[in-house]
Amino acid sequence: MFSAAQLIEAFNVCFLTRFKTVLVGGADEPLYTPSSDGVAPAIIYFRLDYPSSALHEISHWCLAGKQRRLLEDYGYWYETDSRTQQQQTLFEHVEVNPQAIECILHWAAGLPFRVSVDNLALVDYDATPFQQSVYRQVGNYLNTGLPERSLTFAKHLLAYRLPNIDFNEFIRQQYENYSR
Repeated sequence: MFSAAQLIEAFNVCFLTRFKTVLVGGADEPLYTPSSDGVAPAIIYFRLDYPSSALHEISHWCLAGKQRRLLEDYGYWYETDSRTQQQQTLFEHVEVNPQAIECILHWAAGLPFRVSVDNLALVDYDATPFQQSVYRQVGNYLNTGLPERSLTFAKHLLAYRLPNIDFNEFIRQQYENYSR
C-alpha cells in the first residue's frame, strides 16, 4: 500500500522530467496550476495527505491534453457539493473516465477504491448507477488500452509493489473480482 509520500515520489519519478509536473500534498483543496514561466514545474495539489485524493487528481491530469494542462484546473468548472440532481448527473457524466482511471491506479497501488459522488447535499443518494458506469469504463479501458500517462503510472505503482506480477493480468483479475 502506498502512502501519500510514496505516491509523490513515484509521480515525480515518472513525470517530472518529461512533463515538468510535480505532485504536492497538504493542500486544503485540490488544484492544478500550470507552469507560470515554462521553467518552473506545473503542480498538482491534493488534499492534506490523502492517497485517494492524490490518485484522483493524478487521474484528471492523466486525461488532460496539452492545451488543458496550460490552464489552471485544466479550465474545468467545478460545482460545490450542493449540486441539484441535474447538476449531479452532469458531474457524474464527466467523472466516469477519470474515476475509472483512478480505480485502476488504486488497484495498482494496493489501495481500496470507491467512487466519489462528491455531493454531501444528496441525502440517501444511490451511487450504484454511477459506480456501474465507472466499472464499465474500467472494462472499456482494459479492452481498448489506458491513456499513456495512466498506463505509465499504474505500471510503475504495481512494479514497485509487486515486481514479478504481469500488469495486464493483475488489472484484469482485479476487474473480475470487483465486477461480480
